[in-house]
This record gives sequence, C-alpha cells and structure tokens, in this order.
Amino acid sequence: MSHQLPRHPLFTIRTEFLSVDERVSMSYQRAELLMQTYNLSPSDVQFCSPRYWSLMTDPIMALDTAMFTILAAHVGLTIGTLSRHLHKRPDLRPLVNRLLRFDSVGIYLLTERGHGLDAFNIETTATKTPEGFIINTPREEACKQVSTIVVLFPETHRTDRFMPASTPSFGISKVALVMARLMVDGEDRGPRFFIVPICNEREMFKGVESTRLGPRPGTSPLDFSITRFNRVFVPHTALVSSSIGDYSLPKVPLEAWWDEVWRIPLGTMAVTAPWITSIKAAAFIAGKYSMHRSLTGKGVEPIPIISFRTQQWPIAHAVAVGLVMNNWYPIAARQTTDKSLDHRVRHGLAVIVKTTTCRHFQRCIPEVAERCGAQGTFEHNYMARIENDGKGVIIAEGDILTLCIRLFSELLLQRYRMPLPDSSESLLAHHAVSILEENMELLKQSCGGHRSEAFNTLILPQAELAIEAMGHAMAYSAGLRSGLPRPILDIYECAVIRRDPAWYSENAGLTRIIQRIREDEAVTSVIPHLETYLDDLHIEDYVSAPIISDEAWKEYYNAMPVFTGNAVPIIDQVQAML
Repeated sequence: MSHQLPRHPLFTIRTEFLSVDERVSMSYQRAELLMQTYNLSPSDVQFCSPRYWSLMTDPIMALDTAMFTILAAHVGLTIGTLSRHLHKRPDLRPLVNRLLRFDSVGIYLLTERGHGLDAFNIETTATKTPEGFIINTPREEACKQVSTIVVLFPETHRTDRFMPASTPSFGISKVALVMARLMVDGEDRGPRFFIVPICNEREMFKGVESTRLGPRPGTSPLDFSITRFNRVFVPHTALVSSSIGDYSLPKVPLEAWWDEVWRIPLGTMAVTAPWITSIKAAAFIAGKYSMHRSLTGKGVEPIPIISFRTQQWPIAHAVAVGLVMNNWYPIAARQTTDKSLDHRVRHGLAVIVKTTTCRHFQRCIPEVAERCGAQGTFEHNYMARIENDGKGVIIAEGDILTLCIRLFSELLLQRYRMPLPDSSESLLAHHAVSILEENMELLKQSCGGHRSEAFNTLILPQAELAIEAMGHAMAYSAGLRSGLPRPILDIYECAVIRRDPAWYSENAGLTRIIQRIREDEAVTSVIPHLETYLDDLHIEDYVSAPIISDEAWKEYYNAMPVFTGNAVPIIDQVQAML
C-alpha cells in the first residue's frame, strides 16, 4: 500500500551517496514501483479518478522530483492523451497496457527548441505516404525538447525550456507522442500527435537521435535530452485520433490544437501537488530543528532558537501556508475536473492554483532553509535541493507568468469569470476583487484595448499579482469553510498582506505599524501550539533530514563515509634569521 512506500528500500537509500546515473536509474525504478502500487486502469487516468489523484498527490512524489517528472509525462500526458481514444481505437489498448505496467515509458514531445512557447507553429512534419507517415525534423531549431504548453501571446515568447528524457541509457524502452504537422499531398493539415517508438532497452530506434543534456545543478537528476527525427517511418495507426482516416484540415485549427493537448490543463494542476508537500516538509524540518537547536546565553539554561521572533515568523509562515494549501488543493482539483464548469474556467482554476502554490513555495523554502544556517544548504537536509527542483515546476505544464498573462487578459476582456469569494468575506477577497476591477477600469481608459502599448506596459505587469491574489482569496475562503485554526488563518492572512502592503494601507486602513502589530499577534497565537501544528502537517513519515533531532543526526553521521590513514606529517624546520 502507498503508506508503506517511505519504508521501501528504494526510498530509504541515501541518494546523495550515489552517482548521477545511479540516481537517474533509481528514479526510474521508483516510478515503476509507484505504477505497481497504484495499479491504475485506463479509465482512472482518462477521467482523473480518486485513484489517479491519489497517485499524483502522494507525498512520496516530493522526495524525488525526477521520479515525479517521469510519471507526470508518462501517466498524465501520454497515457492520458491516448486513453480517450480507446473506445474507438482498440488497437491502442496493448500499448496503453504496456505503459500502465511500465514495460515502456511514455514521453510527450510537443514544443521545439526554436519555438519555445509557440508550440502551435512547430516545424516537425509527418508526411503521409501510401504505407504510413514519415516523421522528420527539418532543422536543428525544430528538435523536440519539452512537454509543456504554449500560451499564444507574442510578447511573452521564450525559448528556454526543459527537455524530456529520451535516452536509452537506463534499460527501459520508451515511446513518444510527437506533435508534428500533418502533410497530405503537400498541404499542411495542422498539428497532430503521432505515436513514435524512441528506443528499446539498449539503443535508439533507427532515425531517432537523442542528445543528452548536462544535469541541472543541485536538482534530482534525469536524462533530459533533445530529440531529433531523421525520416522515421510510422504506420497509419500511429496517428492519435479516434477517426484514424480523417486527414482533413480542421475548421478552426487553433481550437483543434487545444483539443489535441487537452491533458495540459490537468497537468498544470497535477504538477503543483508535490510543492505543497515540499512546503510542509520544509516547515516540519525547520520547526523541529529550531526546537532542539539551542544557544548558550548569559543564563545557565540553553535557549532554543525557536524562542527568537526572527525564527518564529518563517516557520509559522511555512506551517500556515502548508496547512492552508493542503486544505485547498483537493477542493480545487475537484473543480478542475467538474464538467459542468466552462473548460476555460477549469483551466483558469488550475493556473491560479499553480501560481499561488509556486510563489508561496519560492518565498517559504529559502526563508526556512536560511534559518537552518549552514545545515540548510546541504542536500541531505532536503531544502536546498527542493528549492532548485522547484524552479522547474514554474515552467512545467505552462510557464507561470505566461499562463497568468493569458488568464488575466481574458478575465479583463470578460470572456468568462472565475468563481471568486464575495469581496465581503475577507480582506483577501476584497483585495482580489479590487485588483481585478481596478485593471478593468484601466483597460477601459486606455486607448487601443488589449493590443495597445498601454496594455503591455501598464496592465500586463499586474497579471501575476492579480492571479495570485485570486488564489490567496480562494485558499483562505476554503480554510474558513473547512474550519482551519484561527491562528493559522491569521498567519496566512498576514503573509499575504506582505505581498501588497500598500493596497491594504490605502484601502483597508492598515498602516505599516498596524500590519506589524497584526503579525506579532498572529505569531504569538501560533507558537504555543506549534508542535501540534507540525504534527497536523502529517509529513513526518516522509522526512529523512537528519537535522530534525540529535538522534537522527547521529544515525546519519554513522552512515557517512569516513576517511582514515596512517600517514605521518613531515615537520619542516624553519631557522630564524636575524
């Protein structure tokens, strides 16, 4: 069962003592163990069943980001994309079953090096022949490199993306969903997905090239690669479609393309889950460390460093964020799969959750790691590595800033509305509604609408702040409704106010001094119950950082490599000269 995973030998080994390739191999083995443990069915993946969400939100995911990266593309994107065609394409079932057994790893090859976020305008081609299709990469810039999605705003175009793992180096076969332009009789019929075998357990298949990139420093390593296709033949059945013989040009190509990549919005939601776990783990580690780490003052008794307010705030902040986000996430996940909601609203909710969680992560993790001193910089204490790993999720399944720009622009244009709490419910709800209304008014006053230079310079820079404010309001509202402890909600509110203190001073009468006093009162109310709140995180079984206690440190100390010897130093004789 999943609750036994932290004690499995694959998760108790200290990976910091392994080589890079040994760690990558370990991540593939762990991914296979997760697939065996959860034993998903095609319908679990297609319809995002509770079993699917249990896999994606398992706290074990935060222990190995490389493992999670493998599974997010393998399950959420590859199997997910294929799953909805099974009822009309029974020929795909053997492949899906192999993927579910982890006999092969699925990778998702969408964007290209020279196009970055502009995935709709890819160059890889799939040319129809009487026997099937020829998959070809026309130039180096068209090499496949990423499993994330474009947001079509030219002002946000970027090309720096993370690359799927397509090498044959770790004894497992791989198959890809490759986005390519369907070419029929010289006519471009738009981007489609094609099933392309990448490698067997030993080598690449003919015509497929995988160029392995160097490791991302300080992270869980994976065999990230750039993939190229040199006239690779695939049969007609390689086209991912319920109507296998339909090669017609879609009436609205962009809408058809969005339908092809329908799993990305769900992926946007799924990739967020491990970072909530990471916040909880970091809060627990720093909290426990601060309770037993002591200083010797003027008195006789040592003073635990948790006694200092400068230590209390970062830990209380991380604990509150962990509890509030952990409460909100499953509520939001249900909304993103609620078919009664407009699909744009469902995707918007996923964007809001990802933005809010990731920005909380970026503020909480460095803060608590720093309060652990030098200990917080070592990989075995988790926080330094997870901080680096977290930089990848900001890009995975959609770059946060770009997603925010698209969502914010559509909300300002009133194409649809997000289900925000009533502005009277809380200060945070008032803030979220006010920021949105303020920018709507600014848009009305600016000449040229959303294509104007004024929109680019005055409104777009507010996009992320506005979307994050919506997330704060929703998370806080969910906490109120779920009955989270008042001290936790007060800390969360104070932390959010720090993001835009001027607005709260101007619109809520909270001067700088009043804001500091509210923070002081909130922290004072949390600290007497800190140990209880740390237990409420339910993360201890997944924490192996040795600094959480003297006993854990001594056990780790005894496991580290020890160097000894019998060399005798040569003592140089130095003669003083007058």
